[in-house]
Amino acid sequence: MAGGERTGLLAAIAGFALFSVGDTVTKSMAGAWSPLAVAALRFCMGATILGAVLAMREGRQAFRPENPWLQVARGSALGFATLCFFSALFIMPLSTAISIAFMAPAITALLSGPLLGEKVRPLTWLAIVTAFAGGLVILQPNVLVLGWGALLPLGTALGMSLLVISNRAAAGQGSMLSMQFFVAAGAAAMLIPASLIGHASGLEMLQIGMPDWSVVARCMLVTVTGTLGHALIYYGTTHAGAATVAPATYVQLITASLLGWLAFDNLPDLPTMAGALIIVAAGLILWWDGRQLASTRQR
Repeated sequence: MAGGERTGLLAAIAGFALFSVGDTVTKSMAGAWSPLAVAALRFCMGATILGAVLAMREGRQAFRPENPWLQVARGSALGFATLCFFSALFIMPLSTAISIAFMAPAITALLSGPLLGEKVRPLTWLAIVTAFAGGLVILQPNVLVLGWGALLPLGTALGMSLLVISNRAAAGQGSMLSMQFFVAAGAAAMLIPASLIGHASGLEMLQIGMPDWSVVARCMLVTVTGTLGHALIYYGTTHAGAATVAPATYVQLITASLLGWLAFDNLPDLPTMAGALIIVAAGLILWWDGRQLASTRQR
């Protein structure tokens, strides 16, 4: 591996690890404030920072999207995924929530046919079935303990899949910075009313109130780690290539398991570990099949 590719891969690994750091900080706020309000504040902060940088670099014209409704779809998908994921982090171990959320690539492959007109290859079908089998292994005992709340990470996987698909459709419609701003602003626009509705529901877990200063500080930390993580992954992808960087995403699962153990004494149970390995295997099948398809097209 050349020096540039090695640097790019290391940057991507660091970016995915930062996501787990942010998830750990988010979980530390369980019981301190509404998970919906935490998600809304995180993206309000992110959109404000990105908007300020975008205005300085590209001016007012950068805030006029080529396809506004497509940007709404991107923001809504991310908002829904975040709403489900932050809520899941408040009620289940970090490694369990992330393991189920890693079903997203398989769901993306399943939905790419009807939504993007892409042909689903036989090996892709195998990966999809494998991923769902791994998800069932993790979900079954958690549904018995947590009830329907155990399905929240599955909502995260669906939201992230829709985000990936809408990102493909939006490719080339703006700079990377403007695309980040639109998706963050769209997520914030969805999460703010969602947090207010949650507060109006009367559920104790969703009450907003005035947050402690430490909650605001931790939300800012989550914003910084998320933004920096995306920047590192973008750098890694441009220097090492998407195919090289793709397997590095599973560093997030390893880091989350380690941090969950160190911070919350949550060791993954046997069903979570077994299901996670099955889901990772499905992801690697998708990655290998994608490389084979790319190689065939080049030839």
